[in-house]
This record gives sequence, structure tokens and C-alpha cells, in this order.
Amino acid sequence: MTRTAADLLVECLEAEGVRHVFGIPGEETLELNDSLERSSIEFVPVRHEQGASFIADVYGRLTGRAGVCLATLGPGATNLLTGVADAYLDRAPLVALTGQVGLERMHKESHQYIDVVSLMRPVTKWNARITDARTVPEMVRKAFKVAEEEKPGATHLELPENVMADAVEGGPLRRVEPARPRPADVDVDRAVALLRAAERPVILAGNGAVRDRAAPALRAFAAHTNVPVATTFMGKGLLDAEDPLALGAVGLQARDYVLAGFDEADLVVTVGYDLVEHAPRNWNPRADKSIICIDSLPAEIDDHFIPEVELVGDIAYSLQVLAERCGVLKPAPRGQSALHRAIERTMVGAVGDDSFPMRPGRLVAELHQVLGRHDILVSDVGLHKLWIGRMYRASEPNTVLIANGLAGMGFAVPAAIAAKLVHPEAKVVAVSGDGGFLMNAQELETAKRMRTPFVNVVWENGQFGSIVWKQERRFGTHFGTDFTNPDFVGLAASFGLPAWRVQSASEFAVLLDKAMALDVPSLIAVPVEYQPDLALVDGLGEETAPT
Repeated sequence: MTRTAADLLVECLEAEGVRHVFGIPGEETLELNDSLERSSIEFVPVRHEQGASFIADVYGRLTGRAGVCLATLGPGATNLLTGVADAYLDRAPLVALTGQVGLERMHKESHQYIDVVSLMRPVTKWNARITDARTVPEMVRKAFKVAEEEKPGATHLELPENVMADAVEGGPLRRVEPARPRPADVDVDRAVALLRAAERPVILAGNGAVRDRAAPALRAFAAHTNVPVATTFMGKGLLDAEDPLALGAVGLQARDYVLAGFDEADLVVTVGYDLVEHAPRNWNPRADKSIICIDSLPAEIDDHFIPEVELVGDIAYSLQVLAERCGVLKPAPRGQSALHRAIERTMVGAVGDDSFPMRPGRLVAELHQVLGRHDILVSDVGLHKLWIGRMYRASEPNTVLIANGLAGMGFAVPAAIAAKLVHPEAKVVAVSGDGGFLMNAQELETAKRMRTPFVNVVWENGQFGSIVWKQERRFGTHFGTDFTNPDFVGLAASFGLPAWRVQSASEFAVLLDKAMALDVPSLIAVPVEYQPDLALVDGLGEETAPT
């Protein structure tokens, strides 16, 4: 049997440790799918290519190793694009593979041919077309290396069908783990001097610290120095929300930072903070804060983010050496943050709220009661993300999964599949609005086939709620945002899945317990009333990031 470029490419994927490829086969990927069938890699057919790229995106986020998704040319590639872009902006390692017509057709108009390499270029760290079978080992190794090195993200390889069918010799290149540099001693000394001189320092920890698995080092640093920590939404759980030094999650609205004490801070230590999560002008509006930046790469240029010192390299190491050299600091005493107190009051008040349709606060409170320290809550994009991002009190990193950089609706169902594949021992709940849920509800079939049991909680209000809220605030009315829903219980049943519709506030916790005990995916539809709680939100100022 002739060994083809497709065979070699699959061997290279195996050498990279790839266990799953998520996607939809096509005529232009026949050679590759044939090779995958004879490999150790499990090919997971999905029901829409966007589902494949979201699954690969979250698989990469949770493992640190690039998730792989596959689509054919034309519409397959364009459908893949949203999840690729999400991985790019949320810094998740992902390798996208797309089929293409043969090289001999690319110079002219041709059925289903579009320039996918140019299409993918703005949302990938690197992408290329394989035009010579002999280059497969180098190009696959580069795709994974670039995807996984800091700051990670998406890469893309285009596979012309005639090249994949070519006979070829050679073998995979050896996998080499990305380098982890360390900061210079002189920069550490300058950072120590700033910390010792500060009276009201504060730490802002983000997605980069999660990626670097730096939570233990951050917790030790905060405890050693007594400096309080606020996190971004993607950094939730870096410090246990119950820790006395935890200020809360900030970033959705302007007053988050005031309530967390940033207005009084004389030094901000950013740890793995990505500007794509929210702009620094929100916590440094006068551009007058002294800043120490601890990150894997030099700071992005922004006129509100000009660090006095940058500790560039391994984040955990930087925190460890900084703590050792700082000694014990005595910043000015401060009590629990106003943001923390506001969240606590809201959660306490929500527990006994019997309103129906249900109010968001009680739903979040009861989710928190049921999910354990290492269980996973996935939030889709929509108005519900506002309550989950702010109010859900995470204990560990990567236990609240939020699409933040691109903020694309339809994220939750595919993300929950990935979470359950990576952490089969964890309980997983995916919360969607009724707007976002139908954007990838077809992947319930994938979840059932893959035996990835998780609970879908769909908040029903018959509107694109975040847009209604914003329109009402600006214009006093809303337009183009109302819709009708299918019978979600009947829809789940059509997939062969158990489902329920909540009839009273007291019923939700009972149904949630029942659903989480099952070994199949399930769905709970919950009528929700947002409006009374929006007064609380309105007091926090304009949004700084999409909901």
C-alpha cells in the first residue's frame, strides 16, 4: 500500500499526542479520513463545524495541548471560523485542518474554491497551505509549536486534495516542549523595590496565570505579601473566592474596579492579564497607576498600560522569586472589598427568593450549592453571563468556562462536551440563554453519542436579553430582539435525552440534583425574569466587555 502525505500527516498528529480530531469529513479530505480510520486517533464527527472548533478550543484551553478540528473546503471552512477566532482571542491552543481543491484549480474560478488561507489569517497565529508532501512533518510541528507557545492560540493548515494523495517518505519530527524563560534579576529587584514602597498594592490576575498553571504560586505570593487579588472573568478561581484576600471578579462594568479598590491603589501588579479581556483604561482611567507586569510575553502597547517593570517569562517562577525577595509586606489595612460585600448580599438574598419566573441570583446560588470545588460550570454568551461572571464564586481555575475575547454565542454546549472529555470525573453544567442555546443545540446528538453526560440549563425569556437591556438603557425601548421558542423539553426528547421544564422556584434544585445523577446528557428549561435584577446591574456603570 502506497504511503501518502495524508498518512504522514496523521503520523505527525500521533507524534504530537493527539487523541481526538473533531470535525466533519468531506470529499476533499477523503485521504485524510481514510488515514485517521487506521490510526490511534479517534475521529469525532460533529453536527456542525462550529461545534468542532469550539470543542477543540476548550479541549486546548483545559489541557494546554492543541485541540484539533477538521473541515472540508468552502462552507466547511467558513463554518469552522468562529471557534477558531474564539481560540485565537481567548488564547487557547488549537490546530485547524481544512481540505481544499487540488493545486491545479487554484488559479481560476472553481467549484467551492475560496482562499481559505487568507480567510483564516486574521484569526490565527500562523497558517499555511501544504503544497509539497515532503514539508508535512515541518509544517505540522510548526503548527503545534506556534499554537502551544505563549501566548497560545489558533493555527491552521490547508490540505489540497492532490497533495494529500501524493506518495511520500520521511517521518514525524520530534515534539519539543515550548521554552519557559525566566525574568532578569535586575527586573526582579526593581519590582521588589516598588512593592516594598507601595501602601495600597493590588493584584489583577487573568487568563495567562490560568494557562501557566500558576494558581498555587499566586496563592502563595498573595498570602506571603498580604496583597489582595482581583481576577478577570477568565481568571476566576485563581484565588479561592472564600480567601480573605479575594476581591472578586472584575471587568464587566466600570464600577467593578471602584468597588474592588482599584481607585485607591497606588500599585497594580498584573499577573497574566490579557488586554483582550478588558481594556486597562477601565482600572487605570487617569493612566497614573504604577504597574508591575508579570507575564509570559512583554506587555501590549496601551497608553493606560505602561509598566514600571516587566517580569517576562514563566509566571509561576516570577511569583515565587518575587515572594522570596520581598519578604513579608505590610500594606495599609483594608476590609473586605465593596464588590465582595455586594455579591455576598445579593447571593444571601437570592437563596430565599421564590419569584417565578425565577430570578438570576437564585439560579446562580443553587448552581453554586450543587457544584463541587472541582466541578465545571460553562457559561454561554448572553445576559446570564453577567450574573455567572460576577456572582459565581469559583474555588479553582478552569472551573468556570467563559468565552470572553470573541464572546461568541453558542459556546456552551460544545464547551461542555470538551470539559467532560478532559475531566470525566467532574460534574459539568452548561448554562445557555434561549437565544444562544439553539445556535449549537445540534451538538446534543454528539454529546449523547460520545457519552459525555452534562446538564444543559436553558434560561428562557424569549429575548436576546443583553441587547434588550442595552437598547432600553439607551433608547427606552427595544427592537428586533423578541422571538418564540420551541418546546425545549420536546426538543431534548427528540435526541433521546431526559428533560424537564421548571414550574416553580423550589423545583429547580430538585431537578438539578436529579439531572446531575444521570449518566447521559440532560436538559432543564427555566423561565427567567431578568428585569427586577437589572437595577442592581445598572448601578455598576457602563459595560466594559460584551455579555
